[in-house]
Amino acid sequence: MSQVPLRALLGDPEAALALADKVEPDLDRLDRHRLDVQRAVPLVLLGRHTEAVERCTTAFPALGDDPRCHAGGLLSRGLAYVFLERFGEAAADFTRSAGIARSSGFTHLAMLAEGNLPFAAARRGDIPAAFASYQAAEHSLVGYPERLAAMRVDFAQALVEARLPNEARALLEQAVPVLAASNAQVALSDARLLLAQVELLTGDPYQAEQTAQTTHTELLTQSRARWAPLATEIILRARLAQSDPPHLVPADLLTDLYACADELATTGWPTQADSLRLLAGRTAKHLKDRAAATTQLSRLLTPRTRPIVRHHAQAVLHHLNGNDTASMASVEAGIATFLETISPTSAQGIEHPMIMGAAEIRAHAIRGAEQLAAFGLKLALSRGNGHGVLAWAERWRAVVRGDFNDGAPTIGPTCLVEFVRHEDDLFAVVAQHDTCELHKIGSYSDITEATIRIRYQLRRRNLRDTEPRSEHDTGRDTEPNIERGTGPGTGRKTEPGTGRGTGPGTESIPEADLAALDALLMRSLRLNLGPITIVPTGSLHTLPWPLLPSLRGRPVSVHSHAGEPPAAHKTDALVIAVAGPELEYAKAEVQRVVETHKNATAIPATKKSVIEALESAGVLHIAAHGMFSPRSPMLSNITLDDGPLMAYEILRANRMPPVVVLSACEAGMAHAPMDGVTWGLAGAFLERGARCVIAGVVPVRDEEALVLMSRFHELLAVGHTPAEALARATHETNIPGFACFGSGD
Repeated sequence: MSQVPLRALLGDPEAALALADKVEPDLDRLDRHRLDVQRAVPLVLLGRHTEAVERCTTAFPALGDDPRCHAGGLLSRGLAYVFLERFGEAAADFTRSAGIARSSGFTHLAMLAEGNLPFAAARRGDIPAAFASYQAAEHSLVGYPERLAAMRVDFAQALVEARLPNEARALLEQAVPVLAASNAQVALSDARLLLAQVELLTGDPYQAEQTAQTTHTELLTQSRARWAPLATEIILRARLAQSDPPHLVPADLLTDLYACADELATTGWPTQADSLRLLAGRTAKHLKDRAAATTQLSRLLTPRTRPIVRHHAQAVLHHLNGNDTASMASVEAGIATFLETISPTSAQGIEHPMIMGAAEIRAHAIRGAEQLAAFGLKLALSRGNGHGVLAWAERWRAVVRGDFNDGAPTIGPTCLVEFVRHEDDLFAVVAQHDTCELHKIGSYSDITEATIRIRYQLRRRNLRDTEPRSEHDTGRDTEPNIERGTGPGTGRKTEPGTGRGTGPGTESIPEADLAALDALLMRSLRLNLGPITIVPTGSLHTLPWPLLPSLRGRPVSVHSHAGEPPAAHKTDALVIAVAGPELEYAKAEVQRVVETHKNATAIPATKKSVIEALESAGVLHIAAHGMFSPRSPMLSNITLDDGPLMAYEILRANRMPPVVVLSACEAGMAHAPMDGVTWGLAGAFLERGARCVIAGVVPVRDEEALVLMSRFHELLAVGHTPAEALARATHETNIPGFACFGSGD
């Protein structure tokens, strides 16, 4: 009986169930109920979640005084509940399991139950709670590497579905070697399969193919043939992503795509089969294989196909036949079905629309809607109409955010420049007064490289000193860390003392590179004077926009989407200021802030004080060390006296000040895995309701922050908007590195 879960975890859940059937006749009544609890382990691994719940529920009343079996059964039933999306019951089972196990001395079992709480929280879409419980569980599982690795894999699975692939990859790369060393074969192959998927999502198709190849071999060795097509799908998608140029896709790769879609359908993966067939049909169309494209796409025009995929296939077929009007109508119909499927009534009480999609079906729906909205954007670009492109660019961003208000973007009185891209082509839509024009900019990859160079030079300027000025200067890092793919290129952080430097820079602002990029991005657009809102795409989220020559001295707001114009800033709002530890000038900066405003106060630099300040402040100013984590943006943080305030903790706040000022290193940096969302410190404040965040986008020198922020608050106090105040303060002091995010007007 004890071998049943062990055989399942070692890679053969079918054999584990066969063994259970074999030994059952020789067991008495009580042991048969214990066996049912053991059966739940292979049943969950095989996806038979309802049966696992029923077996455990029936067994519990008969277990009597057997706390270990009862706690283990609650743990297994909790996992089954998670996959059935009965999240409240899952959390109750995990909590009860942990309580029974701890009171009975089974500490290890209690830690397993507690370790599944972040998995359940992330699957239901509560990312802040998931990160909090994960941090606690990770601490409690120190000394149990295999269980810690398993917990990381479960959490990574939920993070993928919650649209945080970079976070998931960081966890999986820690977990896989431990599972391999532990010989946990099923858990290892599941982790590798997920890692391959995440490597593909994060722009690393070569590594994704290698990982999926290994996984495919492992799955067949474990007699898990039903799962093998999932690895094949990743291999084929990775090979397709590596085709350079895309129009030279080998014919045998197309044939393999068709065959894999058929295999996925016959082995019980219809959602994955339809998605791959849609990709195969679109690829055939791109290669001008009209007959194959029509055949594959037509197979998706059946009632059993998910509506979002069916409408997408129909839209591509209409486009193939030259009827773009009908094609756009199919796209519109598909988006409408998405909005019906992912509606507030089906969101199960999730408060954060940006982190919708925790459950697998919702995740597939959102990914399908993104692809369909992207196709709508492609059609709009082909028409060359600025209004149409802006509408579809905003609709794409709204789908990514899980925004259920599918209305047209509201254009305020300021000039709006929204950047969009199709493959490597970058475009800008300029909306000002009553006009909306579309401009082709150039190569997105070339502009990304220029952005990285500029950030690197600004980092060198702000991190390299002629001589140390304080004891905190010793840990500064002056080398760049260029991220792969479309994520941000950022510098490493070592000790907290690197958050704000204190010495004068030896290098000037990279004027030549800024002027060249400005000529590409802005000067060709014929912009009117006055405030401007910029909606970037991809790596352009990391560009220090206020430093472009044509934008200097001009109020610039950087937003993830075209939002509604806010109310005017109130000069009598309560200003609360915080000075973090280990900074020479932070207290002086906070004192200047308090002295400048009529209604201002300083508070202790503790997490409790700062979180309480969110409830009452009109302006919150934090002068502290900041750390941006490009691989795990939700672990970006601000250093306070009692430890770091994490980005995920900010998402738990009930209320936000309209204006937040983060006088800290790279606090404005963000990872934008897709247009419409930006993860990081500034993004967390904006997501929870702040209207505007002023933050550093490069390392910040301590004494320069004091000068710039003193002038910024002087201007803010006399009625200038945040964007105006930052623009004038930056121009007058010639201190670069800060930007205004959100609605700065």
